[in-house]
Amino acid sequence: MNFHTRKWVKPEDLNPNGTLFGGRLLQWIDEEVALYAIIQLEIPRTVTKFMSEIDFVSSAKQGDIIEIGMEVVSFGNSSITLKSEVRNKITRKTIICIDKIVMVSLDEYGKPFKHGKTQVEYVKDRLKED
Repeated sequence: MNFHTRKWVKPEDLNPNGTLFGGRLLQWIDEEVALYAIIQLEIPRTVTKFMSEIDFVSSAKQGDIIEIGMEVVSFGNSSITLKSEVRNKITRKTIICIDKIVMVSLDEYGKPFKHGKTQVEYVKDRLKED
């Protein structure tokens, strides 16, 4: 799993218990997965279709640094399926795992759009001159 993004847990990210608000964490995950999918598929209209069961296994508190990891599971005709793990950067303790997140590319009418991708591509490889 590649950990692409780090977030610093600030006071505005906390719930009434003083720990990281789950909704804020899901927002961060959804945004990171969307950015990754859009870059991979090269389709700006790529949206979240499905997230599997969400199980918070530990929490984070103010001042913690967390990192969001993701990994491609598979490519569909118009979709990309990923999994994600969020962990505490310092302790490496897992905060949440999501086994399946499906992102779907859409055409200008909001219908699934075939992206033609079958494997992970790296931007550095796309920029190579022939």
